[in-house]
Order: sequence, then structure tokens, then C-alpha cells
Amino acid sequence: MQSIGKDIATTTMNSNMKPKNRAAATVMQLRSEIMLGNLAPGDLLAEASVAERLGISRVPVREALFMMEREGLVDFSPTGRAYVKKLSPRDFEELYVLRLALEPLAAKLAAAHVRANLWELEANVAATENATSIPDMTRLDLDFHQIILARSGNTRLLKLWSSLRSELELWLGRLHRLREIHTKITRTQTVSTHREIIDCFRQQSPAACERMIAQHIQSWRDWLPNSESVLESK
Repeated sequence: MQSIGKDIATTTMNSNMKPKNRAAATVMQLRSEIMLGNLAPGDLLAEASVAERLGISRVPVREALFMMEREGLVDFSPTGRAYVKKLSPRDFEELYVLRLALEPLAAKLAAAHVRANLWELEANVAATENATSIPDMTRLDLDFHQIILARSGNTRLLKLWSSLRSELELWLGRLHRLREIHTKITRTQTVSTHREIIDCFRQQSPAACERMIAQHIQSWRDWLPNSESVLESK
């Protein structure tokens, strides 16, 4: 386990920022480091170290860590110390069940609107094909699904899914990194699968789109046996 102060490039924030802005900027910085794998599961996020590195007081750092706890990226110990969240196989199972409940329904509701605006998904896939890093690919992967959720017209459905996004990005990013080490075709597979989904929206019924997304989410679960490796990977 390493402390936040080790092996991380120093970033100094503008001292003229308002406290709320400093807290938000701290969240963005730490989230980026977690998603990039520069901070590993279980790494200590010591308030003093983070504050010193970013050139700010401990108050916005503390606020940022609480915000990240709500996002599911940080856990606090009984003694009040903050650590990068370790996602367990049970966490994965819960995320999987929720995706399987939300996303196929969203696809069915969104089918007509997506078909009329396929350029959104096509632009996303083109960007994914040109992605130069695993974090970018993971972000674009989830953006693809969020476009479908947004086109469902159901704001509560989108809100529920969005509340999971940070944890989904954390888990999926680790899965993508591990899969890329072993196969080197993560981006190719993602692009191919998403093109199949686009074709389904273009040609098939809402019910068929619902089934397609359900099958896609179910295939995501096939990575569960690798979960222990993912938990330890950066």
C-alpha cells in the first residue's frame, strides 16, 4: 500500500480558487489518478499529503474525499483515514445486477430516438476507435451507454445509472487494463460490439434492442472470474 504522496506528479492549484472550486478540482485530480491506475486499490489518501502536493489547505481535501466516498471511489476506515476503494466480487455482482435491470429497459425505451440520432453512437464509436489510452477507451465505453440512457427519456432511469457511473468506470477501467495485458484487443472488441448494437438499433425492434443490450451486459459478467486479479491491478 502506498501513500498518495509517493510517485505521483506534483500539481499545484490556483490559490485564488474559491473553496468549493478547490474541492471540485481536487476531486477531478484524484479521480483522474485513480482511473489512470496511478493510485491503486487500498492506497492511503492522507489529507496532509494531498493538501501539500496540491498547494491547498486540508479543508477542501477533506470535502473532496467525502464527495468521492459518495461516488464510491473512496472508503473511510473506522479511524477516519481515507483509502482508494477496493471493489470486491460482491460489488461487481451488485453493479452487474443493476446494469442488467436498467440498461436493457433504457434501450427499449430509447430505440426510436436512438434510431433517429444514430450519429451520436457512431461518433462515439469513431472516437473509441481512435482512443490512445485505456482510460479514454473506458470513458468512451460508458459514454456510449449513457447516450442510450439519455435517449430513453426517463430522467429517473438516467439518474440511477449516473449514480453508479464512477464505480462502473473504476471497475471497467481495471478490467480493460487487465484484458489488454492478456489479449491486446480490448479496443477492437469494444468497437466491434458497439457497432453490432448500433446495427440493432438501426434495423431491429425495441424488444430486439432490449435483448441485445441484456446479452451485452451478461457478457460483461464473464470477466467476473478475473475479479481477484483486477482488485490488485493498477
